Amino acid sequence: MEESRTMKGQPILKSLSLDFNDRSPAANRRRRIVWTQRARHLTQIGFGLFIIAGSIAHQTAVTDGATPSIDALCPFGGVETLWRFLSSGGQYVPKTHLSNLVLLAGLVIGTLIAGGAFCGWICPFGAIQDMLNGIRKRLGIRPVELPARLDRILRYGRFVTLALILYQTISLTKLWFADIDPYRTLFGLEWLFEFNLLTSWPAYLATITVLIGSFFVERAWCRYLCPLGGVISVLGRFSLLRIRRSGDACTQCGLCARPCPVKLEVNKAKVISSNCIGCLACVETCPRRSALEVKLAPAWLLAPRPDTLQPVKP
Repeated sequence: MEESRTMKGQPILKSLSLDFNDRSPAANRRRRIVWTQRARHLTQIGFGLFIIAGSIAHQTAVTDGATPSIDALCPFGGVETLWRFLSSGGQYVPKTHLSNLVLLAGLVIGTLIAGGAFCGWICPFGAIQDMLNGIRKRLGIRPVELPARLDRILRYGRFVTLALILYQTISLTKLWFADIDPYRTLFGLEWLFEFNLLTSWPAYLATITVLIGSFFVERAWCRYLCPLGGVISVLGRFSLLRIRRSGDACTQCGLCARPCPVKLEVNKAKVISSNCIGCLACVETCPRRSALEVKLAPAWLLAPRPDTLQPVKP
């Protein structure tokens, strides 16, 4: 209880110091948190640098088309071009490639195994939002916490965005969203090599708006607008690995819910929502062994034990 009081109101993951001589359960838990999140951030940085290197190679290539653009390195391009590929006998939406479908297939398989881990460990735009959140914490600025009801409603925005993009892409046979996509705008590096405010201002405005929003509202893009996140959320319902909470071991201390980047009510769920990005912050923060665990226990196959049943908000 003393530990809970000292941590209350403070960011769980904020600059935890490691004392390797301290073998207490609390110290071991702090070490787990630090090392898990360091591994996650290093993975994010690695994938981010890979995308940036690819964009630099594309922007500086002497021969046009010699290196792939960022469009060919995104699994969402596979979502956008899938209908045309199936309906036209193998043709692609311009600027997409077979690589998009391969990446999409890999994403589908990965999501069916590990849920939304792509969002928490791989996606470069997710890493940018985590970085903004870290900067905000260091500046001592409190995040904007939306009311729970409004938060639940706004999460449907991902599906509205997804439906609009697919409709426009199929109708126009072009990557309609590419002109304002914050991820493509930021990591495509055209703003660095071919800055053009006159023609690209909608993309710049959309990107700046999303980044500012994500500075004040943690992972705002992921929670409310990301179309790929909508796809992953649906597929994640069928994932084999899920985080489950044990009603027997849980003390309802609420520590697990505080570090969640997408603000899920982890402490009230029996099976964590498919909106989970797999960052594992909740699991590592939980002070009770076996209260919160990653299990090979898909929600669609295994019914929860009666002792874990509790009302869960949508």
